[in-house]
Amino acid sequence: MRRAQAWLRLVGPRSPVFRRRVAITGGAITIGLIAIVFAAAADRASAAFQLMIATYPLAPLALTPAGFAAIVAITNRYVPAARGSGIPQVIAARSHPETALDGLLSIPVAIGKAVLTLASLLVGASTGREGPTVQLSASVMALWHRFLQVPMRASMIIAGGSAGVAAAFNTPLAGIAFAIEELAAAYEQRMALLVMTAILISGAVASGLAGDYIYFGAIGASMPIGGVLVVAPVAGLVGGVAGGLFSRLVLAAASPEFAPMRRAKRHPIAFAAGCGLVVAILGCVTHITWGTGYDAAHAVIVGVHAPLWFGIAKFVTTLTSAVAGLPGGIFSPSLATGAGVGNLLRWAFPDEPGTAVVLLGMVAYFTGVVRAPLTAVFILTETTASRGLLLPMFAAALVANQTSQWVCREKLYHGLSKTFGGASEAP
Repeated sequence: MRRAQAWLRLVGPRSPVFRRRVAITGGAITIGLIAIVFAAAADRASAAFQLMIATYPLAPLALTPAGFAAIVAITNRYVPAARGSGIPQVIAARSHPETALDGLLSIPVAIGKAVLTLASLLVGASTGREGPTVQLSASVMALWHRFLQVPMRASMIIAGGSAGVAAAFNTPLAGIAFAIEELAAAYEQRMALLVMTAILISGAVASGLAGDYIYFGAIGASMPIGGVLVVAPVAGLVGGVAGGLFSRLVLAAASPEFAPMRRAKRHPIAFAAGCGLVVAILGCVTHITWGTGYDAAHAVIVGVHAPLWFGIAKFVTTLTSAVAGLPGGIFSPSLATGAGVGNLLRWAFPDEPGTAVVLLGMVAYFTGVVRAPLTAVFILTETTASRGLLLPMFAAALVANQTSQWVCREKLYHGLSKTFGGASEAP
């Protein structure tokens, strides 16, 4: 009897171990559900904006600047921790996991993040839902731990965020890669199984509800070895430079030492309106740079003709949306910009399989921005079912990762996390 009582205290329903497992499982299931609902809401917001511009093509010239200004004003006044992607907040929160639910991962911040991200899509901002999903997911995981009175750990914050990546793209391997790459400096080895469990459960819930879908469709691209030896290094260099430049500009805009932005931040609402005007003008002229860029990216991947300047235009609108201070992510817009980079490479290598060239450009640019080559490769592999390109993608991603470091020494998300008062490790 004494042994049975001791065993129950150790692993029974009231034990810390049992409650932690329930918190992780419950959190992962909830994350999968929230990711599906948020994705559907984001798609509806983007569709509503597209319907509006189909009826009133010039309306964004007034709506987008006004929307940018209003969203930034609301964000700065009520939920300043909701600005930007959401991934920097998660990285910053892991420094003080026990108080994260009262600050960067609080429920009011999470709700504000979701609502304002949808508002950004409604006014045509070049932003995405994946980064906000990461912050929402980490908040959900923290809430479950508090509800069950389980001490919150840094690894569980990253597990929640990584589960959000898995559920948002239906890419469990990418979620695991994200956890590994972001936890490399402070990973609790004994928590590895629980972290992966949370990621796989959330991915399974999202897949079960939304179907076993492939984000960009089953592309199944491949490339002969001769083409890989030429295209992959070039894609890595071009994508790494472009992605590193994007990161450097965003970090410069966030730095208090950057004089032009210091002056702009004295009038944040007017600055946001100016950014909205840039996005509106480019959108009205090009018609393909609005929102996440999913449709344009998918069209480029499957071989639909796109203008060579698409990548440059999407780069500018995404950069402008990011520095304006709107809540919203850069995952999807970066993939769209990467498709534009791949479109340029397809023109440079007309004898190589066009779809494969575009995917190498996408993985290279995405790696250049986020400096997470494993995550980039697994996202593109799982969202296109192009397993035949796995090794070429790794080659392009590794070259892009190194090239990006030459352009921007600091990793984007870790640099931005410092603006939220959380210490992150040195690059």
